[in-house]
Amino acid sequence: MTLASTPNPDLVVSPADNRVHWNQANNRRQSFQNLHTIGRYVTSLRSSRVLPFSKDIDWTIGERPDVARFLSVPHFSGFVVARDNRILYEAYAPDFGPNRPQNVMSITKTTLNIMLGRCVAEGVLDLDRRVKDYLPEIGTGYGEATVRAVADMNVANNYSDDDDSTLGVATGLRSARGEGSELTIRSFLCGITGDDLVNRTGDVIYITASTNVLGWIVERVSKRSLSSWLIEIVEGAGLEGSFHIVCDREGVPELGGGASLSARDLARYGLLFARMGEGVDGRRVADAAFIDETRRNPGPSWPKPREGMYYSRQTTTDGTWIGHGGYGGQYLLANPDTGIVVVYMGVHENQSGDDGDFYPPLIKMMAELAAAEPLSNGPKVSFSGT
Repeated sequence: MTLASTPNPDLVVSPADNRVHWNQANNRRQSFQNLHTIGRYVTSLRSSRVLPFSKDIDWTIGERPDVARFLSVPHFSGFVVARDNRILYEAYAPDFGPNRPQNVMSITKTTLNIMLGRCVAEGVLDLDRRVKDYLPEIGTGYGEATVRAVADMNVANNYSDDDDSTLGVATGLRSARGEGSELTIRSFLCGITGDDLVNRTGDVIYITASTNVLGWIVERVSKRSLSSWLIEIVEGAGLEGSFHIVCDREGVPELGGGASLSARDLARYGLLFARMGEGVDGRRVADAAFIDETRRNPGPSWPKPREGMYYSRQTTTDGTWIGHGGYGGQYLLANPDTGIVVVYMGVHENQSGDDGDFYPPLIKMMAELAAAEPLSNGPKVSFSGT
């Protein structure tokens, strides 16, 4: 007797809104905290050595009205302010905690800034070369674009994150319609088409596929697997818990938004940027000059309401801090001038899973916290209310 199977219920796509079951409003919060168990292909990494955190709490942070507002909204999960090896403030929702992982979505993209910077510093990558020079098999959607344009989200092709769910099929996060279970990240990338690829909008054209193109280039020019790059980052940051990342069936990591980790570990990771690339035990994880160039020579601007922010080499910057948002309502922000990192995790439970008006005041609050200078008479950091 042949026993019939049924589609995995977590990965079923609703025909009403083309939204996968785990990403529907009723399920999203729990799913974000468990995406590393929902995806079909997931890799987990841990560091042998950990950056120990000690608490040095400044309660005036929590007394700020803007901080209190964002810690009281229903979508809040976790919040950490850290500097060096000290937690200056942290708070968590009742269903979350310091060691609970959550998918950070597009914050994952910032790993490419580290990888690209090292490749440029080692002389194996030229940002002004065409993508096809490194990936001759790539399709018309990226072939004629420069690596720099791809890194700055400055490419106009025929793909959009808004209307194409093929990448989710390739990474095992949603069921395919009919055939398509053999699709991989790189076969998907080669199928993206485009014409002249010039961005004439003046603003960032945000395309998650671009991140995965860059990952492929890094692997090709460095002759190292992306997994080995991620291991180096995890160990250099001294993460305490597991770093989970969604992959495709070939084991290629989804660098555009596949990572899950705790709020404290996201702060540890962000400290790599705050320390200009220096990891624990003096390891050089990222290139300091590349991080500085990321801040000083950014790419296209973000449109309203994010005036004054620019996309640069898989990060967002205002010329001082470096950061990135993640779908669902989360943000990572690091200020290399002060060494302070601020992490905010949340999960919107509206239909779209996001809110564009939510980010500007959140980023403003985080940037102000990260800009605080240490007191002259001790290691504590003082924050003034607004």
